[in-house]
Amino acid sequence: MQTNIDGLEIFEGALHTAVIYQNWIDSSAQVNFGASAIFTGIVRSENGCEGLSFDIYPPLLEQWFLKWVKKALESEVVLKMAHSRGDVLNHQSSYMAGIFSSQRRATLDIFEEFIEDFKHRAPIWKYDLKNGQRIYAKERSHRLPHSGILSDSH
Repeated sequence: MQTNIDGLEIFEGALHTAVIYQNWIDSSAQVNFGASAIFTGIVRSENGCEGLSFDIYPPLLEQWFLKWVKKALESEVVLKMAHSRGDVLNHQSSYMAGIFSSQRRATLDIFEEFIEDFKHRAPIWKYDLKNGQRIYAKERSHRLPHSGILSDSH
């Protein structure tokens, strides 16, 4: 595991969701938060793929995540995120988002917006795993705004 900044964790391969979940819940209990929303992304078996593989550019991911951390703190919400780098097989997890606060409403207000923005703007590139090869999933990818060469690097 590589932790870049507080609340953002990058793991090699599939996520150990039970461990991450327990760590996040323990952390939120220490500050007496009463609300948590956890989203877990699971790699589906589709398109003849054996799984997915991910490339991450940590400096851009940290920059994107820090903007969200600042926005969330304005509402007294804490964000946590874990993502896989490398190969993740079907039915394993590659992404978790945790949103925590004292009150339910603040947690739910940011939940969907954060996850949708992640899907469209986080600098993570997805590949299909087929027959032992990584094939860039261009048709299911989104161009990253203001990322220059990284938006079309594959």
